Amino acid sequence: QVQLVESGGGLLQTGGSLSLSCAASGRTLSAYTVAWFRQAPGKEREFVAAIGRRGITTYYADSAKGRFTTSRDNAKNTVYLQMNGLKPEDTAVYYCAASTRPAVLRPTRTGDYEHWGQGTQVTGSS
Repeated sequence: QVQLVESGGGLLQTGGSLSLSCAASGRTLSAYTVAWFRQAPGKEREFVAAIGRRGITTYYADSAKGRFTTSRDNAKNTVYLQMNGLKPEDTAVYYCAASTRPAVLRPTRTGDYEHWGQGTQVTGSS
């Protein structure tokens, strides 16, 4: 069993950047594909980005391509999401999730992920 804790959320400024972290405990995170999802008020949770176990394979939702980058440091048992060029529509609670499915299968559904963090809020400002 792996426990996930997100951090790094905060106030979103249009055009600005935020960096989120997902720290794992209980089991090594290198055993999992790790993804980022987000959920805006009144909307379904949606896939943002994911990274394979060794950090070689990454894939992104169209809304994140070119602006967001996910990476991992297995020695630190941590996965990151660097968000640049932020837009008001990026306002959401961001969750990290871990899956035993390999990244080559490109798991993007919430049901593909067995373990979830509690989320970190990214709040927009005008």
